[in-house]
Amino acid sequence: MDASAFATLVDELRANAGLAAKAEIGDVAARLGLSGARVPVGDDCAAIPDGDGHLLFAIEGFINGFVAADPWFAGWCGVMVNLSDIAAMGGRPLAVVDAVWAKDADNAAAVLDGMRAASEAYGVPIVGGHSNLHTTQEQLAVAVLGRAGKCLLTSFDARPGEVLIAAIDQRGGWREPFDNWQAALAVPPERLRADLALLPEIAERGLSRAAKDISQAGLVGTAVMLAECSDVAIDIDLDAIPLPQGVELARWLRSFPSFGFLLTAAPEEADAVLALFAARDIAAAAIGTVSAGHAVSVASGPHRALIRDYAAERLMGLGAKQEEMA
Repeated sequence: MDASAFATLVDELRANAGLAAKAEIGDVAARLGLSGARVPVGDDCAAIPDGDGHLLFAIEGFINGFVAADPWFAGWCGVMVNLSDIAAMGGRPLAVVDAVWAKDADNAAAVLDGMRAASEAYGVPIVGGHSNLHTTQEQLAVAVLGRAGKCLLTSFDARPGEVLIAAIDQRGGWREPFDNWQAALAVPPERLRADLALLPEIAERGLSRAAKDISQAGLVGTAVMLAECSDVAIDIDLDAIPLPQGVELARWLRSFPSFGFLLTAAPEEADAVLALFAARDIAAAAIGTVSAGHAVSVASGPHRALIRDYAAERLMGLGAKQEEMA
């Protein structure tokens, strides 16, 4: 990548609307008075201590334009992305509930069909919800309940000296016109379930303590969220990121993959983590390093640039297990 192309890409990464929107999480948390809460806020799920493990609880709401443009896939994603949130914490899903609003039953049908298809494919039941079929536009939110053991994967536990790993299923394609990379449709259910089960296995074997699923903020934006929550710096080697054939790096970095996670691991554990994904034909690579500091930077060849210094420019403001709790 030459200097001009690198500069253009850096400008795109800094201006990422999906990343900028994550600042709203901190604003809402502050308004609700959640700083210092017993259950840390800002992770993929709320992890609630329960007996010898944790209950995991999360919710996703969907952009109205996405629901209107691709209602079946929006319904599928309503289940799928919640299951990714559970997996990113090292947990296993138990059940989902939904809130579906539509103009009428016909307009709700595709969303509901997509949810049902994903529920059956992943083997996670829909156990209830809320509906309103007399509204002016389609709206969707889905919540999930899961369970993990004592060993969690969290956004707060990346440590200096660790390796940053990206694991993304490339066996799919774009779901146009959005930057959604789907690798879950027309896939045997057994593969979907076993792929997600890798994350709790990694947690239970103690191979990693920190992970996030790659969100609408994209790969680099998700790394910024992970760095801020863990109060660390992350350096990403763009040249080390595996790309699907024919896909440009810029679009890949802003994509929302159906199976995509960032994890950190001690150098001596990284090969074991990579081997688990490789055994299931999921593209995974060590793409960066974790160090002390407050900056997330990217590099390509001789070129290096700062994407965000969250100490100078706060994103969510929910870092380091919210030490205000003390």
